[in-house]
Amino acid sequence: MDVLPWYRQPWPWFLIALPAIAVVGSVTAAVIAVRTDDGVVAADYYKRGLEINAELSRLERAAELGLTAEISAAGMGAGERVSLTLAGRRPLPADATVQLRIVHPGREDGDRVMVLALTYRSDDGCEARFAGAWGDEKGDAHAPRQWIVGSSTWLVEGNGEWRTDGPVLRARAAAE
Repeated sequence: MDVLPWYRQPWPWFLIALPAIAVVGSVTAAVIAVRTDDGVVAADYYKRGLEINAELSRLERAAELGLTAEISAAGMGAGERVSLTLAGRRPLPADATVQLRIVHPGREDGDRVMVLALTYRSDDGCEARFAGAWGDEKGDAHAPRQWIVGSSTWLVEGNGEWRTDGPVLRARAAAE
């Protein structure tokens, strides 16, 4: 019987290939790790964390008040009127203005921010209306999917499609 030398048989090469592949993969991973920068995602991560905590406390305050917000807009163009109706189970804080932020997820350049002024407050303080108009700033002209309205003490978020009731866009949200 004729015996082949070891280097002519397939099994030794298969057994040598397994650790060789692991060595090549390790060297490749080391090269990638050395050449790429894996710095901090945000340099001010601590400050951002504090802002998130403050926003969460504002959301909790809105839930305590039982706030419900309804936004109506004649359209999304410059100069179009926007109104906000707030209702709560408890008297609302005496805010003269609130901030409305229209958010387009994934498109920061499509966000819009405006300040609405108080136009009506009920005698018991559980309902208030605010109004304003869109400015000339650039923003997405389509109805947004997410909006945030709030003051320094409370915050209500709304998600979903805006309904069209005739010529008026409407959105509604309740603090959870």
